[in-house]
Amino acid sequence: MARSIYVASPEGDTGKSTVALGLVDLLARTVQRVGVFRPVARSTQARDYVLELLLEHDGVGLSYDECIGTTYEKVHDNPEEALSQIVARFHAVERRCDAVVIVGTDYTDVASPTELAFNARIAANLGAPVVLVVNGNKRRPDEIEQVVEVAINELAVNHAHVAAVVPNRCAQPALDVVRRLVQNAIGRPTWTLPESPLLSAPTMRQLMESVEGTLISGDDALLGREVLDMLVGAMEIEHLLGRLSDGAVIMTPGDRSDILLGLLLAHQADGFPTLAGIILNGGFRPSKTISRLVEGLGSRLPIIATDFGTFRTASTVASTRGRLSADSQRKVDTALSLFERHVDGPALLAALDVAKPDVVTPLMFEYTLLDRARADRRRIVLPEGNDDRILRAASTLLQRSVADLTILGDESAIRARAAELGLTLDGADVIDPHDPQYVDRFAAEYAKIRAHKGMTIERAREIVPSVSYFGTMMVHLGLADGMVSGAVHTTAHTIKPSFEIIKTAPGVSNVSSAFLMCLEDRVLVYADCAVIPDPTAEQLADIAISSAETAVQFGIEPRIAMLSYSTGASGTGADVDKVRAATALVRERRPDLSVEGPIQYDAAVDASVAQTKLPDSTVAGRATVFVFPDLNTGNNTYKAVQRSAGAVAIGPVLQGLRKPVNDLSRGALVQDIVNTVAITAIQAQAERAGEEEQA
Repeated sequence: MARSIYVASPEGDTGKSTVALGLVDLLARTVQRVGVFRPVARSTQARDYVLELLLEHDGVGLSYDECIGTTYEKVHDNPEEALSQIVARFHAVERRCDAVVIVGTDYTDVASPTELAFNARIAANLGAPVVLVVNGNKRRPDEIEQVVEVAINELAVNHAHVAAVVPNRCAQPALDVVRRLVQNAIGRPTWTLPESPLLSAPTMRQLMESVEGTLISGDDALLGREVLDMLVGAMEIEHLLGRLSDGAVIMTPGDRSDILLGLLLAHQADGFPTLAGIILNGGFRPSKTISRLVEGLGSRLPIIATDFGTFRTASTVASTRGRLSADSQRKVDTALSLFERHVDGPALLAALDVAKPDVVTPLMFEYTLLDRARADRRRIVLPEGNDDRILRAASTLLQRSVADLTILGDESAIRARAAELGLTLDGADVIDPHDPQYVDRFAAEYAKIRAHKGMTIERAREIVPSVSYFGTMMVHLGLADGMVSGAVHTTAHTIKPSFEIIKTAPGVSNVSSAFLMCLEDRVLVYADCAVIPDPTAEQLADIAISSAETAVQFGIEPRIAMLSYSTGASGTGADVDKVRAATALVRERRPDLSVEGPIQYDAAVDASVAQTKLPDSTVAGRATVFVFPDLNTGNNTYKAVQRSAGAVAIGPVLQGLRKPVNDLSRGALVQDIVNTVAITAIQAQAERAGEEEQA
């Protein structure tokens, strides 16, 4: 039976979707299959955005329709029948999951004192402990305590058990006071979350819909940007310019071309805030001449036209409340960051009695990476600041406090593009790789390193502004702990500088690569799948030892299978002999490692085959590190497993370098970049720990 958690509130606008998302995220790190359930849908006409938000999470694999219990209409018509339907539909979801997050009603219908009582009855009938979320916005601590006590009493009367309480949207200075006051009063675990203006900020698209407007200029993709300020532009442009702020929307009559053009120029000018958009009201449209001029400026800033007058436009915009939804990654990152920083995850799981299984799913492993990177933040340099994927990943990494970042590129252009995309890069350093202060220093060091190859200072000054060389020099000189590149550039472009500058770690002669292969219930290491085409026996031994160390870095017990088309002593030939010699070298150099070879893949992973072919082996049937005899075999095998078995392949992770540099696929997704930065940070932690041990 799945462990279920009911997220309930006694009123609307508590922000319980933030808590629900945090719970789904927390559970996805803990159990294999997470479900979500909405007992009462907020609307029969439109899809429920809270449910869609939770279903978008990688840890949830259910369809929208099966996660709905009933509707408000059916609850009003026949509460008992509606409750029976909710219970039946919930158990159909529960049977497929290890844990289910149930999100109570939103008070979007006609609110009444009985709504919380009905939520309590649902929770009791589903056997789900309640996480109670209350609204702390504009309330004193004693008022919040009173709301909590009244709600708990109402839930208890209807036989629901409150396991934890989360006062949300509290004033930042009062967080600790509220937590202690409520926890002491009710004797239950309590965590407080602060108010975040971003989470309630509407997007330009929402405002466009609210004022029944039309996009007449600009980029439709930028309508997803959150609006953080609202101004009516009726004054002269010179006075209005001093009142602009980042993320503001300006509402102005459509016949004020002077204001329109002034705002577009300010938006594009260095030193001025970047706007979220412009709303032209009153039913006026720019003239053909002005429209041509606007088009010629090439601005991507959304310009919306509405027939509403100034007052109606302003009042509508002011009353439009944003929501936490799946189409705003910045809001999702902010919500998860708030939950992670202010809620003790292990303590909450203990209060909800959620047991952790022995298996490790791909999602659990990815979250482990983020948690480990977050525990000891390292600085990672991202050379490709002109790529939107890098900027989106950087925003997520900073919001989730995974790593400190340095981004290479033109600072004004990078920050302007991030603002256009509705991203925050606060806390990131942005460095121009042509900055003479760095170029001169890096050129002198590079010329010194490559002096044996005839490198001169003049030639070095031409080379080091290349972003891969610049980022590698930062790592070499300790200005960054690691580098991640390759979203735009080739593998050779990314890793060639590291071969020249960083070089191999002591005791390692070759740089190789490994993929962390996340199967349904475990994580394996595959090597080498990206660097050495046809390794010698000595190189295979290097790959095996480096891969074992990579496995240890990521919490995998290394049991090494040296793969071949033959197992044990049954086969002969140059290829098998190479693997046999490599296995002997590993045993000689690292007698502490468990290694078997030559061995076929089936004997390495299948216990029954292993029992037949190598019954006395400690590796056969339970290998975790797979060393392929050549690049052709390794690359094809990892892709076959990835596609056929649905495995998540994280990597390639470069191994054997003195300091971590990792390559991305040019088709990398944002999450791939996030994972690779986390991996690089963990490698940097290990490298720093090794230095401290030697010291």
